[in-house]
Amino acid sequence: MSSKALIDSAVFNSTTSGRKGIADQLFAHWFSRLVYAQIWEDPQSDLDALALKPGANILTISSGGCNALAYLSANPAAVHAVDLNAAHLAMLNMKQMAIKHLPDYDAVLAYLGDANQSDNIKRYKRHIREHLSDDASNFWESRSISGQPRYHYFAHQAYQHGLLGNFIGLAHYFVRMMGGNLSKVLEANNLQEQQTYFDQYVAPAFETRLFKLLAQQPLALYSLGIPPSQFEALKHDAKEGLHTLFKERMRHLCCDFPLDENCFAQQALGRRYDTSKQKALPLYLQQQHFDALRSNIDRLHPHHMTLTQFLQKQPRESMDAYLFLDAQDWMDEQQLTALWEEVTRTAAPHAKVVFRTGGETSPLEQKLPASILSLWHTDTEKNRALYATDRSAIYGGMHLYTKI
Repeated sequence: MSSKALIDSAVFNSTTSGRKGIADQLFAHWFSRLVYAQIWEDPQSDLDALALKPGANILTISSGGCNALAYLSANPAAVHAVDLNAAHLAMLNMKQMAIKHLPDYDAVLAYLGDANQSDNIKRYKRHIREHLSDDASNFWESRSISGQPRYHYFAHQAYQHGLLGNFIGLAHYFVRMMGGNLSKVLEANNLQEQQTYFDQYVAPAFETRLFKLLAQQPLALYSLGIPPSQFEALKHDAKEGLHTLFKERMRHLCCDFPLDENCFAQQALGRRYDTSKQKALPLYLQQQHFDALRSNIDRLHPHHMTLTQFLQKQPRESMDAYLFLDAQDWMDEQQLTALWEEVTRTAAPHAKVVFRTGGETSPLEQKLPASILSLWHTDTEKNRALYATDRSAIYGGMHLYTKI
């Protein structure tokens, strides 16, 4: 099934009608291209929540692929990475083959970490090209708007590409237009200075009349991967206006964690990874995990289908961990129930599910039948504590459910 058909099936549901129906169609069209060159959920928070034992079977959504690769550090039996969008699976395959076939860690860091060296064209042609899947090869060898094959992204700031990468670039331009400067926060030397620079160079942009207007437009947020249904959840939580909600989440990203330990802030504020600092890199690119990732790289399996379709093919009690990102925000009651029927059937004893939500609250208590919900346990206070550890800070909640 094509990416468009899969995305349509996910976005169009019982709530698709009227003005929302038009918005759903626009979002589905927008989301069918490369959205995320890197992922925006913190894998360290995931691993802390899951406390995986070696040999676990893991199901995750691929997105930009960073987290699926990070989970290999836990020595699982398998990581199954599902995505509706073939472009995301092409990105995952590129990263997987780079880790597997480039000569050493330094070459991997240059290719996937810096992702801005002319020698990366040679690395691609010599070590990666022949190992890509057919679908990934078709994606990377096809030409982008610039006229060059897409594999040239990795010689020209790979993470500034994709819809989210473009959005971040526009955000930098917007803040400068409003008299601020996102990149100035990176000059801070400690958490106190991060707060001071944020208040001086970033926060005022959120209070401008123009931003307040843009924050009310769902279309303006499509490049963040926020569908119309999730936008409604954001509005519900925005007691003081969406501009204030977005400002506080940006404050969490910029101010609550040391910058040299936050790869998400490095991308949001600097539009690159700081390859000179190991803790500032995504977990999957840190040298301490390289040997484990390379040893386990063939345990990563991509699947172009929905989560429910994948689980319908799995044996009973065969999965230990599920990571759903924010996909459930897209689902109506019927879709969510169908998914959790399969999650409950395939869950091994004490299996765990981790996901994010655009709003603060989990949708499960309102949408799942009691017969399913009674088989799972969650702890609201623990969920809040987990959320506080997620350095990406773009969501309203992080939730952990454990099979009873």
